[in-house]
Amino acid sequence: MPTSQSDASTPSDDRATPDKMLHTGAEGPVSAEDLVLATGRDVTPKNLAWAERKLQEEGSAAVNKLLP
Repeated sequence: MPTSQSDASTPSDDRATPDKMLHTGAEGPVSAEDLVLATGRDVTPKNLAWAERKLQEEGSAAVNKLLP
């Protein structure tokens, strides 16, 4: 059932997402799961092993190469 009040925590289709709601993840360490998800792959043991190797080789810069 639609309501007449808009929810301030979710953006509407006709306006941009406020900066305070955008998060890059740069404030914390990058996990192997983060890296897998950034590639759009499923979190599987094989993909996690790949991501762990990438993080050992490149550190958090590995995810920066994937995200704009």
